[in-house]
Amino acid sequence: MRVGTFVLAAQFPGQGQGEALHRAVRTAEVAEEAGLDSVWLAEHHFVPYGVCPSAVTLAALLLGRTRRLRVGTAVSVLPTVHPVALGEQAALLHLTSGGRFTLGVGRGGPWVDLEVFGAGLEAYEQGFPESLDLLLRWLTEPRVGAGGERFSFREVPVVPRPDELIGGTAAPEVVVACTSPKSVRLAAERGLPMLLGMHCGDEDKAEMVAAWTRWSRESGRDPDETARIGSHHVSAGVAQLADRREDAAEALVKAMPGWLRQGLDAHVTVDGRHRSMRDPVAYTELLCGLHPVGTPRLAADRLAATAERTGITRFALLAEGSGDLAATEENVRRLGAEVLPLLG
Repeated sequence: MRVGTFVLAAQFPGQGQGEALHRAVRTAEVAEEAGLDSVWLAEHHFVPYGVCPSAVTLAALLLGRTRRLRVGTAVSVLPTVHPVALGEQAALLHLTSGGRFTLGVGRGGPWVDLEVFGAGLEAYEQGFPESLDLLLRWLTEPRVGAGGERFSFREVPVVPRPDELIGGTAAPEVVVACTSPKSVRLAAERGLPMLLGMHCGDEDKAEMVAAWTRWSRESGRDPDETARIGSHHVSAGVAQLADRREDAAEALVKAMPGWLRQGLDAHVTVDGRHRSMRDPVAYTELLCGLHPVGTPRLAADRLAATAERTGITRFALLAEGSGDLAATEENVRRLGAEVLPLLG
């Protein structure tokens, strides 16, 4: 079982953006010290929900500050960037980090980002498969050209070539954030593992894994290869540790609703469409019920139960839910010292 931490760089009420980013960096540094497997970095624009606008840039910093930790994006929003530019960055980080970089990509949302970066709503609603395919070609072929609806250019050489990593994999790992049957099927047909969000419970995640497995086999992939790729699915969640479960839940219920309220309220749709908001308190309580929030023993049992129910053995756990730097560092250290040993 591989346990990592999920870093949103969340800006809690009363905090500055620099404070949120400092906590994000320290969370990754402490995660390596604590023996965690990985750190996963979120990307958002123009909102305090998360103040990291470029997960791949923050990944570069953290790869330089660590020696063992795997660093992944969760996710780089593909509709608002050029796939070749992202592919070049991913190849660079893959080679210079010794293969410790994972590129997580996702569709994002119908936000004003699409207007600011000139992508347009079409890139979000229809363009994700074309962008993903171009990105994958860039990471696996020596020369690439394009003649699609959104991207068209003459053939050019891939520089740097990700397959020139000495003694490592030919390309950086790519995972796809999946929130719908359409994205699950896309990931399965492309032979890519899924990143499943923290809003989903074990039952929903198990259903998505089952659908991914079925579509992977229907696309012509043999069962062994399907199982190999499927072993790299990632489950996102929340982790908060305390000597009593009530204290762990209280720490989150006191802090997270204020962050969720101001962070989610700040999202603006590109076309003015209505969007419903989760109740911040109810959502926090839901997360406390779904994920390893409580004693180290309870946390280990919940992770083991999720693995058994879903088949997923990689975890990206949000540890900054208290909003406090010292408490976040302690939470990550306890995750490494008191939960990991219980998982074997």
